Amino acid sequence: QVQLAESGGQVVQEGDSLRLSCVASGGTLSSFAMGWFRQAPGKERAFVAALNAFGGIAEYADSVKGRFGISRDDAKNTLYLQMNRVASDDTAVYYCAARHPLNYGLTYATRSDYHYWGQGTQVTVSS
Repeated sequence: QVQLAESGGQVVQEGDSLRLSCVASGGTLSSFAMGWFRQAPGKERAFVAALNAFGGIAEYADSVKGRFGISRDDAKNTLYLQMNRVASDDTAVYYCAARHPLNYGLTYATRSDYHYWGQGTQVTVSS
């Protein structure tokens, strides 16, 4: 059973950049479809970005398209979320998630699609 651990969350200013990391143990990250979600106070956990297994197919929420980038370093068994030009609306706890894909070409944008979750990392954007 794969275990996920996020890190990299911090307090930043609007317009700054930061990178979140998600290290996997107990499984080979490249064989999983991966995703990033976030949950702001009082809101549902929402999709941010997804990456298919093995390949380079990415999907993004409209609110982060053009600002955030999802990537994976297979040698380090680590998933990343590069966050650029952050805004106050990006303040949330960020979670990475993994699932066994039905098809290696698929990305998944729904919370219930995922089998494994990390504990989350807090990102706070101050204005």
